[in-house]
Amino acid sequence: MIRTCLDALYRFSGYLAAFFLFAIFLLMLGLSLGREVNLNIPAGDDFAAWCMAALAFLSLAYTFRSGEIIRVGLIIDRLPAGARRIVERVCLAAGSALTGFFAWYAVMMTYDSYRFNDMSQGVIAVPLWIPQLGYSVGLVILTIAFADELVHVLRGNAPRYEKPAPTTPEEVVARVAEGGV
Repeated sequence: MIRTCLDALYRFSGYLAAFFLFAIFLLMLGLSLGREVNLNIPAGDDFAAWCMAALAFLSLAYTFRSGEIIRVGLIIDRLPAGARRIVERVCLAAGSALTGFFAWYAVMMTYDSYRFNDMSQGVIAVPLWIPQLGYSVGLVILTIAFADELVHVLRGNAPRYEKPAPTTPEEVVARVAEGGV
């Protein structure tokens, strides 16, 4: 039950990120076409920047869980199995702590913006807590993903964010074509 809910949370985070990517596309299209017909979208650049921040942070947990985050395995891939498990656990614990730290302060910053009624300085005054929500929520979900993976690895399981090594030349070609090996 919990596994289903967590996977749904990560997937929902990915869908939200996709929504913001589409919003950026529409804003940029509107801004570009608007120049041609002398139509201005007030604060369009601000909205596109806020969508970009939301996109970046909301996509992190989904990307982490699907094994698509760039991971440098030059050292860890060459360690013996026992040492590798220890290093994986230490890295996941450090990742959980760091993302938890950033998530806490992001949520506090968003709450303070709400409490003090901070407004944006652009053409359209927008309460700052609204665009800050994407940043805060994305970091909280990433923290949950790191903690979830840490518990999984501490139970003796292999990390779920690692893709298995390709076994055939066709798999190698397919992975390279997708952008990763």
